Amino acid sequence: MAVVSCDVCGRTLLRGENADMFLHGGARRTVCELCTARAVHEGWIREGVDAGMTQRGTERGGAARTLLGRLRQRRQDREPQAMPAPAPATDGAPVYDPATYDPAYYDPAAVASAAPAVDPEPAVSRSAPASHAHAEPAYQPPREHRTVRAIPTNDELKVARALTVFNASGHPRTVAGVARSLGSPMVSARPSRTEGSVVSIVVGWELSWYRYEVDLGDEASGVRVVAQGSELTELPPEDAEANAAADEYGELHPLASVA
Repeated sequence: MAVVSCDVCGRTLLRGENADMFLHGGARRTVCELCTARAVHEGWIREGVDAGMTQRGTERGGAARTLLGRLRQRRQDREPQAMPAPAPATDGAPVYDPATYDPAYYDPAAVASAAPAVDPEPAVSRSAPASHAHAEPAYQPPREHRTVRAIPTNDELKVARALTVFNASGHPRTVAGVARSLGSPMVSARPSRTEGSVVSIVVGWELSWYRYEVDLGDEASGVRVVAQGSELTELPPEDAEANAAADEYGELHPLASVA
């Protein structure tokens, strides 16, 4: 069987583990399920999906530019052309031109009737004291609304909350895919002894294991893969003691709730 490695992390894919094909640098790249988000973040294009979307986006952009050009052309067609200069009066009377007005040449009455009426500027009171002026209020930027979640106080509640965050991520899909080939995994979830808000989750089989971390103080950052290996003997003894289990969908649950 051919050996397939991830072009992002360099890990050899297990039997039954799915891989996605990406395009980068003019070549096809193999990406494991754990590194898909990283490949998308680095600008790699998913083969057969993102490329088609990019092409369709380009076509839509060209159509939009063509439509914009037609709208501009219609606007230019609707703009009025320069009006021709008015012809001189047929009765021989001079035509009033404000730029070349000569009182000795034009009739004052005709000039007064031809000049456009101008409304006088409204009177502005200058006697109002400065204290009555309305000062502009100082700009105040909008306050940022943040949702703060309280961190559970005991280990059992921390583990339960961390498993809930894990199940809401995309990692259960990876666990379920590997479990179809290697069977049900051993799951160990324990709070960190050095960081009060961090919970460590270990999901392992005889031939592979993954360590995840969940920061309950910053759940928006998601679930992080911090380590992985090929044998359970590489783990500390406390991480090899199962206190949770995975269902057929790869979601994790405490052993007490499973029983």
